[in-house]
Amino acid sequence: MKGYFNKILIINLTDHTFYGEEIPDSVYQNFLGGKGLAIYLMLKRQPPKIDALSHENNFIIALGPINDTGIWGSSRYGVFTKSPLTGFFAHSYSGGRLAEPISRTGYDAIILTGASKEPVFITVSDESVEFRDARLFWGKDTYTTEDYLLNNRGIKRAGALVIGPAGENCVSFASVVNNHWRCAGRTGVGAVLGSKKVKGILFYGNKKREVYDAQAVKTFCDEWLQKAKTHPSTKSYKNVGTTGLVSLINTIGAFPNRYWHEGTMEGWEKISAEELHTRYTVKPHACNRCFMECGRLTTVEHGRHKGLKIEGPEYETIYAFGGLCLVDRLDEIIYLNDVCDRLGIDTITAGNLAAFTIEASLMGRIKEKIDYGDVDAIVSLLNKIAYREGIGEVLAQGIVNAAKEWGLEDFAIHVKGLEPAGYDPRFFKGMGLAYATSDRGACHLRSTFFRAEISGMIPPDKIEGKAEMFIDYEDRLTLQDSLVLCRFYRDLYLWDELVKIVRITTGMDIDEKGLEAIAGRIQDGTRTFNINEGLVRDHDNLPSRFFNEPLKIGKGEHGIAREELEKLKDDYYSLRGWSKEGIPLKPVMGL
Repeated sequence: MKGYFNKILIINLTDHTFYGEEIPDSVYQNFLGGKGLAIYLMLKRQPPKIDALSHENNFIIALGPINDTGIWGSSRYGVFTKSPLTGFFAHSYSGGRLAEPISRTGYDAIILTGASKEPVFITVSDESVEFRDARLFWGKDTYTTEDYLLNNRGIKRAGALVIGPAGENCVSFASVVNNHWRCAGRTGVGAVLGSKKVKGILFYGNKKREVYDAQAVKTFCDEWLQKAKTHPSTKSYKNVGTTGLVSLINTIGAFPNRYWHEGTMEGWEKISAEELHTRYTVKPHACNRCFMECGRLTTVEHGRHKGLKIEGPEYETIYAFGGLCLVDRLDEIIYLNDVCDRLGIDTITAGNLAAFTIEASLMGRIKEKIDYGDVDAIVSLLNKIAYREGIGEVLAQGIVNAAKEWGLEDFAIHVKGLEPAGYDPRFFKGMGLAYATSDRGACHLRSTFFRAEISGMIPPDKIEGKAEMFIDYEDRLTLQDSLVLCRFYRDLYLWDELVKIVRITTGMDIDEKGLEAIAGRIQDGTRTFNINEGLVRDHDNLPSRFFNEPLKIGKGEHGIAREELEKLKDDYYSLRGWSKEGIPLKPVMGL
């Protein structure tokens, strides 16, 4: 079958050995690639209920059949493992310019097993695997480490992923970083790499995926380049990136701030897209094979952070530090973003934990004094977390541990140990279902269903029929994660386009129903993995505060009731073909 190398690489870090393994076409026909291939490998190779930071946990880097083929939006890779933050399936994705060098090594997936005794750099090429001493870089930040890997060997068209001090110290929400500012951030994949003593991996090679119909791929890409010029999504991302959501979500009253107490932040205009593009030097920036240029290459021109340059900040970082922590200056949010990227920490979890700590301080539950808007105190907290010093030792283990230590379990906001993104489910009830049932915790990206609710496709407070529409979104985006395709192409590549992409790259004679079956199989597989790790229906829930504390929007209130969520879950399980307890009723085909 085309679009694949039909080969994976297994690297044993304990004894510094490696070998290749053939993968039959049937696996790709059943699971496609990316997330699908990874869950197949995890279910086949990993025993359940192991410690996520143990030598037994596999760390998988996986691609799909479209990577490095020229398809627009294909410059992404996925990282998969068992999460040290949630204890369930971890998958995180990153863009930039790394997917192509990974693909050119000639493998559909790379699996790291065991753990090195000393810190190492790994070089993976289409010819061999090398292990090099990384002890001198243990403790260095992500920028320094990546620059060394890319510049020291003098290899053209190479790419690298690295971890920072947070990953080295196994902080449960540590990220993997590439191209300085691109992060596979959520669920703590960087901590697993740190537990294996891998500081970074360099990729290069000359292998090329052979697509089924090269001319059809070229024609498809040419046509979409023309179509995309006038598409509203393209214009929006090119003009303001994700920062445009700040004004939109605040205006409707669903922008989480003051640690989830309120839905509209006073003075939000100071952290908006308009403020960013007026007061800062901003250039649109794109990943490889992308015409959207959603990235904001931003330079601070004035103040104490003059000269600071990052790609960002994204909406989620603005919400996490600006909203939840009430930091009302974009230059300070950019600074916090930079600190997190250098340390290798997920900004969504970091902002949530900082705001949670502020609340704990104000309640007198901890001796540390920290208040809303205190940027330097938040930076100090982030460093303590990364190096597991003092209060940072408690927070480095995640929100569940901190809430238990401080007696705030009913106050903490998370699902399965992962904090939500910046869309309050008391307004967006479909996002309540998304957060509750997501296989990696309170994640917005598995469905991005807030877009359907904002656009009016279905009212935010409607329950009937919501699960059915939600599954359509989730299945389509599951396929994107398995191709591996950028999330922001969700409005461009609908079912017909996905069918065509799969056909022209792989040669699979498949229709929409066939793709839906693959997506369902992948969902069943991830659910099975999580059930093997101890998942039960009660894990698919929302924080009690969301049920007990409605949002005040204007003169009215918005909330989600327990019975509404239970109804949504019942509908969702039934449509998925699962039992009332959320258990798949049929074995996963192909395992």
